[in-house]
Amino acid sequence: MITIVTNITNILILLTANLSDPCNNYTVLDQPWRAYGNSYSEVKNRKYDNFVSWSGWYRFFINGASAHIPEMCVAIHGCTTDMTLWIRGGHPTVGDGVVARDVCIHWYNYCCINLFPIRVKACPGNYYVYELVEPISAFSAYCTDVGSVVTVIPEIISPDPCFNYTVLDNTWRANSSQPSKPVSMCDRSVSWSGWYRLFINGLSAQIPDTCVAKCSCGTDYPLWIRGGHPTVKDGVVSRDACGNDGNDCCTYGVFPIKVKACPGNYYVYKLLSPTTCPSAYCAVVSNISSTSTTVTPQTSSAVINITLQEGCSSQSSGGCLKNLLEQIENITAQELPLNKVTDILTVAFNASEKISVSSSSSSSSASPAQLASYGTKVLKSSEKLISTLVKPTDTSANVSFTLAAVEGKVFMVGPQVTLDKIPQLYTTNSSINIDLIGIAKNNNDRSAAVAFMSYTTMENLLKADFFNTTNDTIKTMMSTVISATLPKTSNTALTKAVNFTFRHIREFEPSGSLSCVYWNISEWIVDGCSVLNSNSSHTVCSCVHLSTFALIMQTSSSPPPSDLLELLGLVCVIVGLVFFSLALLSFALCQWSPGVNNVARINICISLLSAHLLFLLTQQFLSLIRPQQVLCVVIAGLLHFLFLSAFVWMFIEAVLLFICVKNLSQISSKKKEVLSSGFLCVIGYLVALVVVCVSIGLVPEGYGSEQCWIKYDKGFIWSFLGPVCVILALNLILFIRIIIILKSALSNLNAEVSQMKQTKVMVFKTLGQFVVLGCPWILGFFTNSSEMLQILFLILNSQQGTFIFLIYCVLNNEIRQQYWKCFTFLCSGRKQR
Repeated sequence: MITIVTNITNILILLTANLSDPCNNYTVLDQPWRAYGNSYSEVKNRKYDNFVSWSGWYRFFINGASAHIPEMCVAIHGCTTDMTLWIRGGHPTVGDGVVARDVCIHWYNYCCINLFPIRVKACPGNYYVYELVEPISAFSAYCTDVGSVVTVIPEIISPDPCFNYTVLDNTWRANSSQPSKPVSMCDRSVSWSGWYRLFINGLSAQIPDTCVAKCSCGTDYPLWIRGGHPTVKDGVVSRDACGNDGNDCCTYGVFPIKVKACPGNYYVYKLLSPTTCPSAYCAVVSNISSTSTTVTPQTSSAVINITLQEGCSSQSSGGCLKNLLEQIENITAQELPLNKVTDILTVAFNASEKISVSSSSSSSSASPAQLASYGTKVLKSSEKLISTLVKPTDTSANVSFTLAAVEGKVFMVGPQVTLDKIPQLYTTNSSINIDLIGIAKNNNDRSAAVAFMSYTTMENLLKADFFNTTNDTIKTMMSTVISATLPKTSNTALTKAVNFTFRHIREFEPSGSLSCVYWNISEWIVDGCSVLNSNSSHTVCSCVHLSTFALIMQTSSSPPPSDLLELLGLVCVIVGLVFFSLALLSFALCQWSPGVNNVARINICISLLSAHLLFLLTQQFLSLIRPQQVLCVVIAGLLHFLFLSAFVWMFIEAVLLFICVKNLSQISSKKKEVLSSGFLCVIGYLVALVVVCVSIGLVPEGYGSEQCWIKYDKGFIWSFLGPVCVILALNLILFIRIIIILKSALSNLNAEVSQMKQTKVMVFKTLGQFVVLGCPWILGFFTNSSEMLQILFLILNSQQGTFIFLIYCVLNNEIRQQYWKCFTFLCSGRKQR
């Protein structure tokens, strides 16, 4: 029997690995209307993905040819729909495994007016599979393309592009040139290959990094790059190419090209074909704009040098950070280059990290009030620094940076801005929608700027516990801390509420309560903020003011188990394992009557013995197992299978017992085996295996919680609770039916002593069977409110092996006689010695 279980376990692991790989388990979508260039001629022919029941992984085809979701903005009304969907961030490589990517929604003048996450995997064989979900906006559909994938991959060793480029000297690319109607230049038909350097009439030029007016550069939709040019030390970087349609500076394009700054003050570009025609790359001879990340001379004659004091350590980090922040506060320069700002921020956050590391140790002397004070000062200093990136502009400009501890976005608009509204500002884990154009209109100089920052380590200072609530709950920080300000803007009154989208950075608890909070000097409060909508991965918050924000989840705090309860649990599980083993030895070594069918009892013992032992070992060595995510997932899957198979065997035992009791009046007749043992084994393990495999196929990431068990996210725990509840309900019904039949049979018995004794034993066995059939597991739904119920639940359900051993072995006359013979033989052997 042990061999059978081992083989089934091995088969489970193999099937689990196969089913969990979406490259081998996907649904084919071959719908030609999804093709990149398709459009609809009549409204009735539009296609939408909002009413599809998405489940699992999908692979795209177009007329039999493998396809993928585009990585660049798709024109509206393309793909036979209204709002076209494309993915941002590029496709992964095979070595990346399963990755998350944001799906952008193109509507009106915004290539990414909103976004939501899906998961993507690159498969051997040069194709991709996607775990698709319902789009968050109506009238939208996923687009597909059979062309090559523009995946951003690391540069391989090759000749330096600064000395290996193709020259583009097209006079019509100059910023001032206008297209000659009806001829308007388009770069989509160019076969781009390798790196290019721009010239205009022999003078070195570069692609503009601020918005270019429509119908300039010899084309209708001129292309410029967003995010600024790199420095020489930055090496090769990716930048979005944007096209101006007259209403939005970044409507067309938004696809990544590569840029490198070269010694000698020039740039080279790895260009790609634009997404639409007529569209072409612009070129300017003038110096790079103010949004460039290039190191520029300091406007002030004073040299800014922000450094840590000598001898700073984790023990003295509080004083070091205070001194550092005072240096930042004393900066008088109104404008600083981006590289200087990022250098200072790096030093400041390195110092604050020492504070957070020190505060997590038991010997830390930093009080909660001190941590809150440090966090507030770091926020003010970083906001002051990012305000120095705001520079005057007539139209619009933006600056962005990404550091290990903070990401920043600055968007500026001026009096001649042509935008109706600014694009959504986003970081890795958050985004903001703000009416900056409306705010600018309310200012005398018709200009405004917004600074948006996302802090990845700030929660170590501004802890979730600083959210004071009247009820006693566990607070968990579910997002990065973000900050939004309006630097160098005289009238900061908001024209409408600001919406923030947070990506959850921790596992979402469905029973938890989410709160959008902002930092008020020393605590998190909710005034003026509310949750608009939420799902398992993202939450959208709306606030009527700007500040520092976060998303905090509250869950009910259950008191920690007492030491006595933990000790009792350990002892009960060990005792249960001992009696499971004794019962299995009795079933294997003792001689049983031909009519006795122990197959269900044997397999209940095997399943529960394996499950309890694996669970006990996992919890004892959880600190070693938890970092090994694959091992943790495998253990969770095995526990799911073993416990489910045990419950299936409990149901089989209930059915067999019901048949036996129903035939009680014919107890002297020859018993016939209702079902063969082999058939029962197939049912007992196959049902559990199918449930586990289907669960893995539907939600592959559902295993591997903090306790190496099933995750509660997306209701996946019901893949276990659902079958268990059904089996418990059926077992309880069968048990009640058995009691009724027994009562009826007992009323018809003669008053013979021997028969009465036999009947009483059978009644006792039947009552004990209440535990064997797992009915006390129902108590698990009520244990949160009573420690007494917890103890009762623990004792009854850890001793199923004990009850099996007592009812079917100790109370069986034949088996008891064999025990006595064995005991006598052992005793006589000792006397002879």
